[in-house]
Amino acid sequence: MSLLSAEGLVKDFGGLRAIDDLSVSIDEGELVGVMGPNGAGKSTFFNCVSGVIPPDDGTVTLDGTDVTGDPPESLAHRGLVRTFQNTRELETMTVRDNVRLAAPDQPGERTLPALVRSGSMREHEETVRERAEELIETFELDHLADEYSSNLSGGQRKLLELARTLMLDPEVLMLDEPFAGVNPTLTGEIADHIRDLNADGMTVVIIEHELETLTELVDRLIVLRQGRLLVEGEPEAVLEDERVIEAYLGGDAE
Repeated sequence: MSLLSAEGLVKDFGGLRAIDDLSVSIDEGELVGVMGPNGAGKSTFFNCVSGVIPPDDGTVTLDGTDVTGDPPESLAHRGLVRTFQNTRELETMTVRDNVRLAAPDQPGERTLPALVRSGSMREHEETVRERAEELIETFELDHLADEYSSNLSGGQRKLLELARTLMLDPEVLMLDEPFAGVNPTLTGEIADHIRDLNADGMTVVIIEHELETLTELVDRLIVLRQGRLLVEGEPEAVLEDERVIEAYLGGDAE
């Protein structure tokens, strides 16, 4: 059984069909790339699967459970988390506070525990602090821990986004253009972190326009065109497929 699957997804925006009877599946532990020309439906597919928008038809299944239309916070509790092309850190908070804030189920967010300050609450806070510091160090942001996130470069913000996401301890991580706007050095660092996460057992699905990095990183490519599955398989074979070459050279419109 696939860990994550979409069956017959359909999504319309007015008179435009962005996703058209799309079915794909992701097995546990896979590292999969999703590619396609502009307007292929990649982001809409991600949005439907991750609960940002509901599909008009079809089903999304996570670990055997129908989660179609479930909101992102519900999916996060089930182990599916996604990032966005434009990072969503809180710019007026430090790197350290941004990472800590991403931790789920913080008792201090509720009035009574915050007033009582029980031992279990203090233990939870210490666990959050330790995990946040571990991730800040892992992503080599420790020298920026007290810096406001608004002062970070594009690549550093992508690393912060990854650290924040991992505070949720996901089983499935969906990354929307993690290398967009990132210099080559940090692109390599982010790719290495993604490999490490996958090697540790995390299932990762990536949308990316930077095809060279994507094809070197993933084990399988899924190619979309006009909202439908065009081809899928090992990266080398996919890139040599005449249908893929035609999709890109044919210049599908956004």
